[in-house]
Amino acid sequence: MKKAIYILILLVSVLGTAQNEALFEQGKQQYKAEKYQEAITNWNKILQSGEHSAALYYNIGNAHYRLNEIGPSIYYYEKALQLSPNDKEILNNLAYAQNATVDAIEPLPQTVFAKWDKSVSSLLTFEGWAWVSVICALLFALLFITYYFSMYSRQKRVLFVGALLTLFVLITGVSMSFRNFGKQLKDKPAIIFAESTEVKSDPKMNSETSFLLHEGTKVQILAEDGDWSRIQIADGKDGWVLNSDFKTL
Repeated sequence: MKKAIYILILLVSVLGTAQNEALFEQGKQQYKAEKYQEAITNWNKILQSGEHSAALYYNIGNAHYRLNEIGPSIYYYEKALQLSPNDKEILNNLAYAQNATVDAIEPLPQTVFAKWDKSVSSLLTFEGWAWVSVICALLFALLFITYYFSMYSRQKRVLFVGALLTLFVLITGVSMSFRNFGKQLKDKPAIIFAESTEVKSDPKMNSETSFLLHEGTKVQILAEDGDWSRIQIADGKDGWVLNSDFKTL
């Protein structure tokens, strides 16, 4: 009985994958024929089945961009970047879409150390840095044991230097892993989907309007209160917007 269930699950999985591949290819053909909305419809069916990938999000973003739907295009490019953060094509197309947004927001200036920290930590996810730490810990232990039992001074010097370098990478890996994990817990990005939205000083309609935001602007969710969320933009300004005016990544 169990074998029959496993075989059935396997067959359903294979059929689902084949169907999704067919939908993906059909969407690509529709995109080439400039039937962008039809391509989006087919690709969304793949998402609804529970399957997702950087390539899928990237293509959906391209189709929305062709339809001049800036908010959705930026949203799907950002989704693609979450799965493939260093992909040059995704970064390039995202930059084009961001140039089409209304809001020109200057990010807060960063120190040299902050820029270095961001560039290094973004090389890997927190899971990637955790694996680096584990591998370096094992390698450090191996090098140190070999150094300890080595009988030759020249070999001991090489092993000692290698152990020190491995220890440095181990400490860096542990530090970056914890930092990325902490950032991931705090990171709640969203994209404004409304053509224009008023950012309020308090979570109620009759409160004072602090500033306006437009479609495609990326924000960070700081807090939630019923139908409202407190958001912050790249220049540090914050306020409250309706949840219906944005879509979380």
